[in-house]
Amino acid sequence: MKGPLFYSKILLFGEYGIIKNSKGLSIPYNFYKGALKTSKNPSEGAIESNKSLMRFAAYLEGVSADLVVFDIELLKQHVTAGMYFDSSIPQGYGVGSSGALVAAIYDKYAFDKITVLENLTREKLLKLKAVFSEMESFFHGKSSGLDPLNSYLSIPILINSKDNIEATGIPAQQSDGKGAVFLIDSGIIGETAPMVGLFMENMKQAGFRNMIKNQFIKHTDACVDDFLKGDMPSLFKNTKRLSKVVLNHFKPMIPQQFHELWKKGLDTNEYYLKLCGSGGGGYILGFTEDIEKAKQSLADYKLEVVYNF
Repeated sequence: MKGPLFYSKILLFGEYGIIKNSKGLSIPYNFYKGALKTSKNPSEGAIESNKSLMRFAAYLEGVSADLVVFDIELLKQHVTAGMYFDSSIPQGYGVGSSGALVAAIYDKYAFDKITVLENLTREKLLKLKAVFSEMESFFHGKSSGLDPLNSYLSIPILINSKDNIEATGIPAQQSDGKGAVFLIDSGIIGETAPMVGLFMENMKQAGFRNMIKNQFIKHTDACVDDFLKGDMPSLFKNTKRLSKVVLNHFKPMIPQQFHELWKKGLDTNEYYLKLCGSGGGGYILGFTEDIEKAKQSLADYKLEVVYNF
């Protein structure tokens, strides 16, 4: 048995901000993918994944039938037969490993599911997001549902606000373009729940709340608008502002050894770094107007180009 493939995602803009109603832009990243499988000779990883699916199936039994109904019997039957999620998506890297799994389970076991072939109205997108939020909460404690949504639909998603999301088009890639969005591997696995917990704790302080509203969300929204319009000069100005705010106010979310590198980008304008997902490890997202220059400047790190301008 082998299920359809579900891809990883990258939240280009909106990490943390979307919790507080900023805009966000999430794009599929087809470099990593996963599928449901059963094997005669399962690896250690497959056995672990199978155990996790067993717990997930028990959790899904408790999800309100008003929201979604699953074929739990069939799911349990498959899990008992050794089904696991075979995935190349790194866990704890901010590229949606649990999101792809959630999308795969919904696709195979949900009754009356909304499919990508339908006319995706805002209501349907919000319904899917609510279902995925509930499902993914099993892994993170609290989930927006956006990662599975992106993985399930495999199209860019524009978040205007919590209750207003839409499928969107993004400017076509320029394969020979010098500008690029790239990923750097921090070499550390990030944990989502503690980072989000820290953010919520900080939000209790008036100063931090004001910074989020007047700087972080303002720059995030501007970046989303610039990216969708294809206004690259303005995008880089706003990404620099955003990068600076993150360095000043989100230090615990940036692995220690990247603080200097982050600052170097701001000082030289060769690249600007930002969080990819909740931070604390995993990938770091980079933006540059000249990818060759950025590669030289970051010669000690392996850069994965995600998108070319």
